[in-house]
Formats: sequence, structure tokens, C-alpha cells
Amino acid sequence: MKIVILDAQTITKGDISLDSLKDFGEVVTYNLTNFEEIPERIKDADAVICNKTLLNEESLKEAKKLKYIGLFATGYNNIDIDYCKDHDITVCNAGSYSTNAVAQHTFALILEHYSSVGKYNEFCHNGGWQTAETFSPFVFPLNEVADKTIGIVGFGAIGQAVAKIALAFNMKVLAYNRSPKSFQDVEFTGLDTLLENSDIVTVHCPLNNESNEMFNRETFSKMKKGAFFVNTARGGVMNESDLINALNSGHLGGAGIDVLSIEPMSKDSKLPKTEKLIITPHIAWAPIETRERLIEIVYDNIDSFIKGTPKNVVSK
Repeated sequence: MKIVILDAQTITKGDISLDSLKDFGEVVTYNLTNFEEIPERIKDADAVICNKTLLNEESLKEAKKLKYIGLFATGYNNIDIDYCKDHDITVCNAGSYSTNAVAQHTFALILEHYSSVGKYNEFCHNGGWQTAETFSPFVFPLNEVADKTIGIVGFGAIGQAVAKIALAFNMKVLAYNRSPKSFQDVEFTGLDTLLENSDIVTVHCPLNNESNEMFNRETFSKMKKGAFFVNTARGGVMNESDLINALNSGHLGGAGIDVLSIEPMSKDSKLPKTEKLIITPHIAWAPIETRERLIEIVYDNIDSFIKGTPKNVVSK
């Protein structure tokens, strides 16, 4: 096989190796690929591996030998699935590799809001404790998460992992999911009920037509005054302007987001200047152990495809 990797830089900065993929044949690696560069780079590829590179009819139509697309990701909204079905191209994603990492990061955002660890660290490094009048200066608000209600929107593997952590913190857990689910000590409700009763709302659903901007002015208005909103799923599930307005108005007590609809963040974004907002640059999934696990899944997907038993297939 000739395998072309289109955006290796989104997976490794040299801290993990992609050399294992050479077991399957020739591997041509590009750090990043602009859309207009795609046709030339994949025109004679048997397989393409990518993370966020857009593969649609325009960029795929010259790749006459292409039979396999492997994703360094769970989401596949950057792939034209209908085109791949029509042209007998198998598409395989990498599911569940980042479950624990994203759940961990979700709570990192939550705990930063309630414990202000980053703010207190900066306070100490800037000499604030050295000039404090008491041994324990109450500079920033502190709150316990115990006994608070967390509402989880989307109860797949990540949502379930978040629920386990929340229960360990002695929180009350509400959940909303499109299809019926059951989970010990978790109460499943309608979305409106969840929004109205949760101190924290965290979203863990895929981006699709139903979830696109599901968190908007109306949705935020239904949340409890002072509630905290978390998005480590996809930027497109929220309307960023409506989130800013909900924060600026004081209706929301804060938000923690790891994803945006445009990434990297646009230069004219108002988000960095928005108070009570914690932002991280889409790194919830990116611990080194998680990325190493991802490479193992991508390897296994290719191996299974070659053996005629493809797995994690989203189109074939």
C-alpha cells in the first residue's frame, strides 16, 4: 500500500512516532496540507490518514486508487461519507481512544471554576501571598462541587466517564440522551428539565444536524442563573455569540470551553476578552498516553482492513 498522512502535525510534535504504519508499505507524511494541495498529494494513494483535513468530492475525485481513509479522530464530519460510499472507499474512525482524557479535562475546567487553582497560583507567583495580611487570603471565590447538580448532555462513553467522576465527588447527576439509557445513580430527564435544574451543564454529543448550535440564546436562558457551562465536544454545538451574551449579562456564572467552530481561534474573536470564561485550545484529547493509544487504534484499523475484516467503519 501507499499510505499518505496529510496532517501529522495535528497528532505529534515529534513526541510520538508514526513509524509503525510503515509495516503496511510506503508512508508519505505531510505535517499539514492545504485544501488545494490535497488532490496532488493523494492522487496515487491507496490509503489516506488524516485528522481534520477536508476530504470531499473536490479533493478526492482524482484519487482513483483510493480504497481506505483512516481518521486520527472519532468525529468524521470532515469526510464526505456519501462520496466515499459511492466510490467504494472504506472510512474508519478511532472511537473511544480519548474517553478518559476528555472526562479528565472536563473536570479540570469545572474545578478551575470552583477552586480557582490557576488564579491562586498566579497570585502566589506574583507575590500576593508574600504581602498578604493573613495566612489564608480569600482573594478569589471558592465553592465545593459536592452536592451540586451536574447535567450531562450526551451519554456515550465520555458522558458516562464524566458521570463516574461526578458521583465520586458526591454530586447529583442528571443526563439527557437521544436514545434511552440507564446508569446507576444517574437520573435521566428531558433536556429542559436538565437545564433548569443543573448547576453545571456539560455537553458530550457529536456534531450533527440535530446538535448544531443546540446551545444558543434560548438554551442558555433556560439554565439556572449562575450555572456553569462546559463544552469539550465540538465548537459547533454552541452559538459563541450567544454564549458571550449569556456570560456578559450575568445569567451564566461561567463557562469552560475547549472547542470552537473555527480553529485555530479567529483573530477577531471576542472570546479572549470575555470575563468568567475559561478557554483551552482543543487539547482535552491530547495527553501523550491518549495519542499513543490513538496510533495503536489507527494501526489496528488498517491491519483489519487489509485482512478483510474492517472495524470502526463509518462508511463502506
